[in-house]
Amino acid sequence: MNDIIRQYFAGRKIVIATMHGKEAIIGPILKSELGLEIVVPANFDTDAYGTFSGEIERNVDPVEAGRIKCTAACELTGSDLAIASEGSFGPHPSMFFAPADDEILVLLDLKNNVEIKARLISTNTNFGGDVFTDWDSAKKFAEASLFPSHSLIIRKSKNNNEDIAKGISSWNDLQEKFAKFFGKYGAVFIETDMRAMHNPTRQKVIQEATNKLVKTIINTCPNCSLPGFDVKLVRAGLPCSLCTSPTRSTYSFVYECQKCEHRAEIKYPNGKESEEPMYCDYCNP
Repeated sequence: MNDIIRQYFAGRKIVIATMHGKEAIIGPILKSELGLEIVVPANFDTDAYGTFSGEIERNVDPVEAGRIKCTAACELTGSDLAIASEGSFGPHPSMFFAPADDEILVLLDLKNNVEIKARLISTNTNFGGDVFTDWDSAKKFAEASLFPSHSLIIRKSKNNNEDIAKGISSWNDLQEKFAKFFGKYGAVFIETDMRAMHNPTRQKVIQEATNKLVKTIINTCPNCSLPGFDVKLVRAGLPCSLCTSPTRSTYSFVYECQKCEHRAEIKYPNGKESEEPMYCDYCNP
């Protein structure tokens, strides 16, 4: 930790806006890397802002949801520093055939009016769900979903929240719940439980996202030393190695300070100064 970061966070507490055990993942990193004291709010109902299982829809984007959680956690605890994470699950934005975990972390510093974010999209996820009418198929799905170390959810049907059982983490419980739901409805929808405390694979992604956030935090503005000197703009135009025409690949990152608006352009952030002709719209139209 450099002197600027040490001074910025000296003696400060950070509240982790969670009810799903994320403090066990995020807390040790913030404590060791930033010297922060960790606070977990009591009786903080993050499900009120949206649930993975659909009983309560998240009606804002993930960044805004994280911001709202941070603000609420600060109000509840009297803290001026908070962090929240938001996960979204579905097809990968560029590899549509693969499921992805899209994790957003938001750190809100009310004392200095600073917000620092990190996003990590990972294909390391067991996210999935399907309808089953026999136990053998359900059992195979459970095994493929890393059950019982990763919990499952059973419900009447995919989009029906009237009858639902969450946090199933033993074979006996799964088999009993399957028999019960199948007996009532003639079919069972089983899905992965994506809440952090029930999903070790997601925990690893949150850990990676937290490390990414810390790297952004300790990148201070060269002009005013504010933490969180982050990428504001991604510029395309990396030249083709054959014809030198600009391609759609990244040419530079433009960093900007939230406080003094100082900007710095870093060229070739991906470590290459030209792009292969196969990615050039002129050479390979």
